[in-house]
Amino acid sequence: MKLFLFLGVLNGFIAVALGAFGAHGLEGKITEKALKTWEKAVQYQMFHTSALLVTGLLLIKYQVTTISMAGWFFLAGIILFSGSLYIYSTTAIKTFAMITPIGGFAFLIGWILLGYATLKFM
Repeated sequence: MKLFLFLGVLNGFIAVALGAFGAHGLEGKITEKALKTWEKAVQYQMFHTSALLVTGLLLIKYQVTTISMAGWFFLAGIILFSGSLYIYSTTAIKTFAMITPIGGFAFLIGWILLGYATLKFM
């Protein structure tokens, strides 16, 4: 599905932009711990950008709902995990840090679904 390829490309762009912003725009403006948290958010966004691209490529050949569902969970994980860490890093509002595990769980579900689909349909 072209949508997941586009979402992968878009998230790759965003991850690189936010990584550069963190390295050059936030250095000295937030604590070292907060900067490491920001970097972790960028790292996980980029890992799962790759997962979105793989999902899109697989959907071109295999029109399987489970693969599509995996892609949506990867996207939700990026938004909830990385998004909450970006906000937490810059605001220190702990409520956002409490959202992060939900995003991590979405990542895990996405990987399980993708693994299931590869074993069952390929």
